[in-house]
Amino acid sequence: MTITPSQRSTFAARTFAAFRYRNYRLWFFGQMVSLFGSWMQTTAQGFLVFQLTGSPAYLGYVGFAAGVPAWALTLYGGVVADRAPRRTLLMITQTAQMALAFVLAALVFTGIVQPWHIVALSFLLGVANAFDAPARLAFVRELVDKEDLTNGIALNATMFNLATTTGPALAGVTYNLVGPAWCFMLNGISFLAVIGALWRMQIAPKPVAPRSASAWRDLREGLSYILHEPVVRTLIALVGVTSCFGISFATLFPAWAVRILGGDATTTGFLQSARGLGALLGALLIASLGRFQFKGRLLTVGTFAFPTLLVLLTFTNWLPLTLVILVASGLAVILVMNLANALVQTLTPDALRGRVMAVYSMVFFGMMPVGALWFGLIAERAGEPMAVISGALIVLGAAALMFVVAPRIRGLP
Repeated sequence: MTITPSQRSTFAARTFAAFRYRNYRLWFFGQMVSLFGSWMQTTAQGFLVFQLTGSPAYLGYVGFAAGVPAWALTLYGGVVADRAPRRTLLMITQTAQMALAFVLAALVFTGIVQPWHIVALSFLLGVANAFDAPARLAFVRELVDKEDLTNGIALNATMFNLATTTGPALAGVTYNLVGPAWCFMLNGISFLAVIGALWRMQIAPKPVAPRSASAWRDLREGLSYILHEPVVRTLIALVGVTSCFGISFATLFPAWAVRILGGDATTTGFLQSARGLGALLGALLIASLGRFQFKGRLLTVGTFAFPTLLVLLTFTNWLPLTLVILVASGLAVILVMNLANALVQTLTPDALRGRVMAVYSMVFFGMMPVGALWFGLIAERAGEPMAVISGALIVLGAAALMFVVAPRIRGLP
């Protein structure tokens, strides 16, 4: 079948609908540059920790330290995101993360870095993320109209996973050529792009929503909404299980690269990049569908495909096949996380979006450190493949439970 120029134009307009908005374009390209740096730091930091300690359990400790603030502060971060201008809040949090990257680079450049330094800086980065994540998730609605929200979220995932595809591979090469300090330094510099983009935006002032004087009362209002909306509640629970027992398996990549595949830091970068490539393809798939009306069914497919692919991963130690499986698993998991995000935001009133997305962020990011610790401890005692299989089976069980007890989700448009 021949595709006409007008059909190609329509396809591109549908896939990149959010690019019609100037503020969104600024956000997309500024954030993408910053994410390249962030993935360089994540990959290099994991391999540095493994080099310093030789322990997969310590990889879990670092991940756990980064996520503890999500439990303690993200809900309050959501209240702040509903009260303060989100652009201003994001500029503050991005600047804080930039400073932490420069501190880590200095510690490594001077040769005094110790594992506990990385744990402490990961904890502080988690504090910044606890305020950054709710504002960042809710901010998309200020950049695009409501009918293009799903497209904007999908393109956000495209941006994130484009960085995931190339950032880790670049980190592996940089690590081997000039050392990890330059990965951290480049990450710090990359934050200037998103800070500059936020500075250039023209955001219309939003009406001040009526609220109580008590942050706790505002927080309870958001929690009450989630508890009384079974679909929103189920989607957030699904995100938590997938984050903890599925996505967190990536904390083992440095150990997997060395012990299962016989590789090095470059191999670790390839593993991260393969997963990111799959997620990028999944995000582009969602974006290309436009304002489609079968999000629930597509999400359900992802809930079963992702854990099945993780089980398959444990049966190979051949790098090319490992990379293929990781690409497929990245595509599957983005169907779950991206569509859950879009559906929760679509169902949530604007006045509650910051607080609801704070709970979403707390569950998503807060369960990652629990999963990182869990995967690391099991891998230390039973090996990396057994850790991944056990997590995959839990995610598969959650998918089956949702299929049986929450059939409404499959019908969500």
